[in-house]
Amino acid sequence: MVDVLGIFLGAVGPIVAIAGVGYVLGTFKDVDPGPLNTAVVYVLAPALVFHSLAVTELAASTLQWLTVGIVAFTVAMWAVGEFAGRLLGEREPILSALVLTVMFTNAGNLGIPVSDFAFGGVGRQTAVVFLSVQSVLMYTLGVYVASRSGGSPGLAGVKRVFRLPLVYAVVAALGARALDLVPPTSNAGMEAIQLTGDASIPIMLLILGVQLARTDAGTAVSRTWSATVLRLGVAPVVGLAVALVLPFGDATVARVFVLEAAMPAAVTPVILVGEFAAGVRSDGVSVPEYVSTCVLVTTLLGVPVLTALIAVLQSGVVL
Repeated sequence: MVDVLGIFLGAVGPIVAIAGVGYVLGTFKDVDPGPLNTAVVYVLAPALVFHSLAVTELAASTLQWLTVGIVAFTVAMWAVGEFAGRLLGEREPILSALVLTVMFTNAGNLGIPVSDFAFGGVGRQTAVVFLSVQSVLMYTLGVYVASRSGGSPGLAGVKRVFRLPLVYAVVAALGARALDLVPPTSNAGMEAIQLTGDASIPIMLLILGVQLARTDAGTAVSRTWSATVLRLGVAPVVGLAVALVLPFGDATVARVFVLEAAMPAAVTPVILVGEFAAGVRSDGVSVPEYVSTCVLVTTLLGVPVLTALIAVLQSGVVL
C-alpha cells in the first residue's frame, strides 16, 4: 500500500515548510524579493545548472531526448491553451495570459526541490535540464505570447535569452563534458560551485513564499478555474503521453519528466506580462493580476495533486 502521508512528509512537506516560512516573512515584513531573485538568476541558479549538468550521470542520449520532450511538451501545451481558451470564449488579453500560464511550469522554485526530494540525484539532474530548456523557451516563445497580451509585438525581448547566465552555464557544462575537461568533484572549485548551487534551492522556495504573500487574488480567482484545470489536470496527461513516446532510456527520468510537467504555473510569466501588459485590463482584472492569481491558486492546489502524483509515479504503475 502506498504511504501517501510518508510521501507528503518526505517529498512535499519540506517544500511547503520552507515556502511557508517565506510566506510568513512576506506577510509580516516588507520584503522585496527582487534582490534575492537577482542573486538566483545571475549566480545561484547558473552554478546549480553548471554543476548538475557537468557531473550528471544521465547519458548524452537521455539529455537529447529530454530536450526534445520539453520542447514538444511546451508546444503541445501552447496548442492546448489556445484551443481550450478559444473554446471557452476567452479573448485577448486574457487568452494569451491563459496560454502563458498553461505553457510553463514552476520548474525552478518548486520543480527542482520536489524532484530532488522525491527521486534523489536523478530527479534533481532531470529537473535542472527541464529548467534550463524551459528558460530558453520562456524568453523566446513566452516573450512572444506575453507581448500578444499587451497588444504589441515584443520580439525584441527575445534577445534577453542571450543575457541569461543560465544559458551560458548550460553551454559551458556541456562543452566541458564534450572535451573531457570537467574537474573532479573533490576539486575546490567544483565544491565551491556545488555549495553555491545548493544555496539556490532554499532561496528559491523562500522567494516563492514571499511572492505568494504579495499576490492580491481579489476578483481574479473566479476566472482562473480553466487555467488551473489545464495546468494541474491536463498538463500531467500531456507530459505522460510525451514520456511514453520518447525513449528517455531511464524510467526515473521519465517519471520526473511527468512530475515536472505537472508543476504549478511558473512565476516568470508574471514578470513578462508585467512588462508587456502592465496596464491592460479585462472585465476589471489586469493581466498581471490574472497571471499572479493563477500562480497562487495552482501552487496551493498543487500540493495535494503533486503528492498523489508522486505516489503513483513511485509505485511504478504508470512508467
